[in-house]
Amino acid sequence: MQPFTEAERIRDVQSPVIPIVGELFRANPGTISLGQGVVHYPPPPEALERMQAAATDPSAHGYGPVAGIPALRDALSRKLSEENGLLIGEHCEVVVTAGGNMAFLVAILAIADPGEEIVLPSPYYFNHEMAVRIAGCRPVLVNTDTSYQLRPDALEAAVTDRTRAIVTVSPNNPTGAVYPADALEAVSGLCRRRGLFHISDEAYEYFIYDDAMHTSPGSFEAASTYTISLYSFSKAYGLAGARMGYMVVPRSLMDAVRKIQDTMLICPPLSSQFAALGAMEAGAMYCKNYVRELAGVRELVVDELRMLGERVTVPEAKGAFYVLMRIDADLGDLAVVRRLIEEFGVAVIPGSAFGAVDGCYLRVAYGALEKTTVATAMKRLVVGMRTILGA
Repeated sequence: MQPFTEAERIRDVQSPVIPIVGELFRANPGTISLGQGVVHYPPPPEALERMQAAATDPSAHGYGPVAGIPALRDALSRKLSEENGLLIGEHCEVVVTAGGNMAFLVAILAIADPGEEIVLPSPYYFNHEMAVRIAGCRPVLVNTDTSYQLRPDALEAAVTDRTRAIVTVSPNNPTGAVYPADALEAVSGLCRRRGLFHISDEAYEYFIYDDAMHTSPGSFEAASTYTISLYSFSKAYGLAGARMGYMVVPRSLMDAVRKIQDTMLICPPLSSQFAALGAMEAGAMYCKNYVRELAGVRELVVDELRMLGERVTVPEAKGAFYVLMRIDADLGDLAVVRRLIEEFGVAVIPGSAFGAVDGCYLRVAYGALEKTTVATAMKRLVVGMRTILGA
């Protein structure tokens, strides 16, 4: 008799690290979390009004179109054209999804068969690596440089006849790095030459600081036929609970995407789509006004970490709301996280969850809290690290 066990491909998937750290957090009351990647501000009033109106709208309680309601898709098409340089129509289409993570999994299922390879620059977003394994595919990890920037030559060297796609995340989770246009163009050109898809995760497109600029690879010449672009309402509009995202896919993939999405959830949640439509009415400036405040929080975080001296390195982080600190010490990252929570009342995420395993790394997320609370948390973190490092 076969044992009642889970599928082998699922056994090989890492356990999500956020719940593990969350259990430690809850077991130590008074701990301040610099762990979860969410924003501290609420959704726009327009989104809440649309969602409330949907509660009494009979049309919001049935099934909708597989790819999303026309009004939202039209609004997204205008936004993508004006802000990202992506022209929806002849070569690509927009599809509404239940969050950015779902969009990524749909993309992998649409393009890759079990055993095929997806190239992930490392450190990677852990849910991407998990999704690749859940699909029965093989993640191929390619280290970024010491500044967490892409190495196009190394990416090309990793391509085999089993490779189906290269993934980029800019602005980046977990590092906060923003990839310049020339680096993304090099990856796009590589994908074109080698017949690969380029999956571009742009969930943090509005979270950029200083002189950094966001680039959408799908806007490069002829790239729309092989670029899959992913976006989210969770971060920019404070709608993480609504589970709303969207993707731009080549028209050649639309039949596959519809099959997958129809099987997964029939259609994106209608009440959440109305909330997303309200967010589009508020527009990008809603998020960008908060990003101005986050810029000051980011400076506070980096300045505090620099007080730890040469044993802690913080590569340049001009995007998202993360820094990935590298510690010059023979320490296990999860053990450090446990001590920081239990002894110093501050929680961060171990870098090994993101594939950073050549040393001790910790991800600090500063978007979920008000500036004064972040300041308190950073003082705890600095005191804790000085104690742990024996400084």
